[in-house]
Amino acid sequence: MKIIDQVEILLVDDSETDAELAIRSLKKHNLANKLTWVKDGQEALDYLFRQGDYTQREDTIPRIIFLDLNMPRVNGFEVLKAIKADERTKRIPVVVMTSSREDQDVLQTYDLGVNSYVVKPLDFNALADVVGHAGYYWLAVNRTPTS
Repeated sequence: MKIIDQVEILLVDDSETDAELAIRSLKKHNLANKLTWVKDGQEALDYLFRQGDYTQREDTIPRIIFLDLNMPRVNGFEVLKAIKADERTKRIPVVVMTSSREDQDVLQTYDLGVNSYVVKPLDFNALADVVGHAGYYWLAVNRTPTS
């Protein structure tokens, strides 16, 4: 996998409303020049590991992954576990963005190697602000091995 100059973001969320809001917020902050939205955990794994519908996609890795936990087919915990277990993807920052406030979910994701855990606010404007600030921090401020 090669690293490209464009900031590649992978957004994994089964909520169309939350995903559209996140995309708008990242674009507003000029952080979404190469954003891919997938709607469940299986599609995320297919995208990352170039399987299924994504076998022909360019061999690149995202600079960041925004990951929901509660999704159909493959949940966010399983996706996170697969990302952090694979040499090709283990260093990609993963920001969990979920509605879950459960301590067990926070503990489990950190045990699996998550980089940040953000509870989605119920208010749309607040959610847009959270996504914008998180995106800015992880893409413009934080230094990663892939940046």
